[in-house]
Amino acid sequence: MRAILFTVSLAAGCAVCLLAIARLLPADDAPTHMKVYAEPGRFGGWPANHGVWSWGDEILVGFSAGYAKDNGPSRHAIDHDRPEEHLFARSRDGGATWSIENPAKTGALIPTGAALHGVTPPGLKERPWEDCPGGIDFTHPDFALTVRMTDVNAGSSRFYYSTDRGHAWLGPFRLPLFEQPGIAGRTDYVVLGKHDCLLMLTAAKRNGREGRPLAVRTTDGGRSWQRLGWLGDEPAGYAIMPSTVLLGSARLGDARLGENELLSAVRCREGARSWIDLYRSRDLGRSWLLAGAAVAETGEGNPPSLIRLQGGRLCLTYGYRAEPFSIRARISSDGKTWSPERTIRGAGGGRDIGYPRSIQRPDGKVVTIYYFHDQPASDRYIAATIWTP
Repeated sequence: MRAILFTVSLAAGCAVCLLAIARLLPADDAPTHMKVYAEPGRFGGWPANHGVWSWGDEILVGFSAGYAKDNGPSRHAIDHDRPEEHLFARSRDGGATWSIENPAKTGALIPTGAALHGVTPPGLKERPWEDCPGGIDFTHPDFALTVRMTDVNAGSSRFYYSTDRGHAWLGPFRLPLFEQPGIAGRTDYVVLGKHDCLLMLTAAKRNGREGRPLAVRTTDGGRSWQRLGWLGDEPAGYAIMPSTVLLGSARLGDARLGENELLSAVRCREGARSWIDLYRSRDLGRSWLLAGAAVAETGEGNPPSLIRLQGGRLCLTYGYRAEPFSIRARISSDGKTWSPERTIRGAGGGRDIGYPRSIQRPDGKVVTIYYFHDQPASDRYIAATIWTP
């Protein structure tokens, strides 16, 4: 009896000790959230339209900054009659702290002369578009490329690039229309070699409305671009904003993938339904096959951010624009089957959230940057969540 009582007491004591230790240890797996850009009366939005880049623990992300205005429950809360700026946020400590950079004021980058959601800031004018002379070294260790558009429907697009981690940018360099009514470029590219780069774009449909994704490629450092393959047929609704990774020869699941294999996540909508489809290419973008839906429902719709994690797994982050409004993630080891949805940021104040971009830090944690608001009428701000996949 004494032995039994001693064993029970020891077990209970160990449990108490473990609980005490657990309270003292940091919850490494619990996501941490911080505000990247939050200014009273301002609107911060749409990192997915601009891009994210990282060099070790240094992270750079682009976003739009306008002025707040309530345009009703189904519209973005930005004042279309006041200036919209294109800014950058930079972190040098893996996303824990951030500083804001305005490249227009430093001359590093003069952004769009006709902002998509607001008017151009006074005194600013984009440099004239040029034809790229070529010779860009896409493998430069401090390289970054950003693609900008003039309209989501039948507009045109251009790109800038930097070889000093986004402190100074060259451009704008015009992109062809590829015999389409319009090209809506957001930042999604895959570096294949020194002068070789794959760019994923969205073309206007035959009726001039958005959109249908396609792959284009340069092999001469940006001087010329060739249209490759379409990701699916022209949709009844839209298929836009691809996010693409090179799978290469890494082992995913049981299959040894070829060196020319790509996987792209695409934001889709038809009628009231919105979801995220996956397309796979085994010939570096010349042809694409539908690989199923990674997310069956995203509320009103939100673009995906697809990255390849250390070790080869895939991580997909996206905003969920229906109750409960949230930022979510799914993980896959083979690009075919996906983990249950994980909420990495909940308690959103409404539908005006998301447009994430994610990177993985050297320590394995993922930093997801997006725009968010806490209450229905509160200001939209840029936020970051650091979490363990």
